[in-house]
Amino acid sequence: MIACRTKSVDDTKALAAEVAPLLQPADLLVLAGDLGAGKTAFTQGLARGLGVTDPVTSPAFVLVRSYAGRLPLVHVDVYRLDHVQELVDLGVPELLDEDGVTVVEWGDVVTPALPPEFLEVRLDHGDDDGDEERRVQLEAVGPAWTPRLAALRQVLSPWLLEG
Repeated sequence: MIACRTKSVDDTKALAAEVAPLLQPADLLVLAGDLGAGKTAFTQGLARGLGVTDPVTSPAFVLVRSYAGRLPLVHVDVYRLDHVQELVDLGVPELLDEDGVTVVEWGDVVTPALPPEFLEVRLDHGDDDGDEERRVQLEAVGPAWTPRLAALRQVLSPWLLEG
């Protein structure tokens, strides 16, 4: 696991933008964390790093938004779903883009319906007295990210927590 700390929304976006060059077609990122912890901000930074020029907004009410960039980006938000079966019924697993990158906000609650390999990104509120600090933990699930972990750690070095 790679543990990082960001100090602002813009810092969280900058961290995510550094992850983007490491992304490959068919990559899946599962975002987890409390409400307001920065999942959409992370996705906005990732999109910027992929060259997406359209505004990236939460798909909480429409479930899925797609964007064109260096790789296509499919942004899914499953917050409003009550059961994993709803994800399957809506055909979301078929939306996973083999030519692009898929980001699933609240994805930790639907992992049984997702492919078994992904990068989990957990965002939590930080320990500071303000609202801006976030703890960001990235963990590879399955072997797809294993060859990229050293590069991931390197690009995230400005945000790494010691120890």
